[in-house]
Amino acid sequence: MKILELGLLSDDVLETEAFYNQVLGLDTLYRDHSSVSFHVGATKLTFHTSQNVKPVYHFAFDVPNNKLIEAFCWIESKTEIMYVIPPDKIADFYNWNAKSFYFYDNNGNILEFIARNDLDNASQNSFDGKSILSVSEMGLVSKNVAAQCDELFEKYGLTPYSKQPKLPKFIVLGTVTGIFILVEENRDWYPTDKKSKSFWTKIVFNHEGETRVLEVLE
Repeated sequence: MKILELGLLSDDVLETEAFYNQVLGLDTLYRDHSSVSFHVGATKLTFHTSQNVKPVYHFAFDVPNNKLIEAFCWIESKTEIMYVIPPDKIADFYNWNAKSFYFYDNNGNILEFIARNDLDNASQNSFDGKSILSVSEMGLVSKNVAAQCDELFEKYGLTPYSKQPKLPKFIVLGTVTGIFILVEENRDWYPTDKKSKSFWTKIVFNHEGETRVLEVLE
């Protein structure tokens, strides 16, 4: 699975544009009075204006698997990186054969840079915003994770990620190139104490050669 487009909400689109330009080094693809879009590698990321919604999402960006430390230093020079288990700021997902780190954007979204060693995506270029490969993970929140999992299977044929066992309140769907993380409402977004809530989201993704659209209304 690959995430082609991701649409989210932001209460401050201008500040969001500044953050993604200055901290992530992403060029603005399009901007008007109600939205701003960026190309994040293979994914188009768009924020739409909301009014006092205070939306908070979790999503992850793939980076070349030989560039995680370089990406860490690059981001750390511009914004604070979270601790996962102090004093560590890099999470080791050994069962996924991946490592990652986390930081907030201007909206309080929990952003993640992840390097997946199962992918052949090493780069010889110095790391900057153009090195980010895609949005590879999106968190989806519901009151009943098992029911949401069944619904996404029935509608899109999405199946659990082979490296992550299903848990009662945490299920991962997709493949190493793109996953949806299903979590129960009011669960802490790792590695923070921010509670998960559902907000409007629109995802265009490719699964088994077919482009599909998933829209979460709230």
